[in-house]
Amino acid sequence: MAVIDILELPKAAPPNTPLVGLDLGEKTIGVAVSDATRMVASPLDLIRKTKFTDDANALFRLMESRRASGIVIGLPVNMDGTEGTRCQSNRAFARNLLRLNPDLPIAFWDERMSTMAVNRMLVGEADMTRARRADVVDKMAAAWILQGALDRLRNL
Repeated sequence: MAVIDILELPKAAPPNTPLVGLDLGEKTIGVAVSDATRMVASPLDLIRKTKFTDDANALFRLMESRRASGIVIGLPVNMDGTEGTRCQSNRAFARNLLRLNPDLPIAFWDERMSTMAVNRMLVGEADMTRARRADVVDKMAAAWILQGALDRLRNL
């Protein structure tokens, strides 16, 4: 299977199974998970990047523990709609995941402004310190990304 359009994800992933959302950073992978009805996304974990295979196996273990059946990866599109090197890197990450698990449904979701929005929320509403924010922002950004995709899928 190749990377699929977000609108195809409900057909490709078995019904009544959670989806996982990813915010791919340079040093970490923020992971979020939906409930089985795919209504609500929640922050789940933070994978500190080491080697790709180790990172992928950590992700697959998280997915297995939650019985998740598909992945939504944030795509950091530029504000003008173009794709830069970070988009290329995220697309390569998806291709590499598919080499390890060819049947895994993977879709992208435009993540413009997700990290900024989460940081603003954590500073303004939660009054969280910079050090504490660093521990949670990536997995919360993953939840923001996944929730956006879930909302879109619900409004088909």
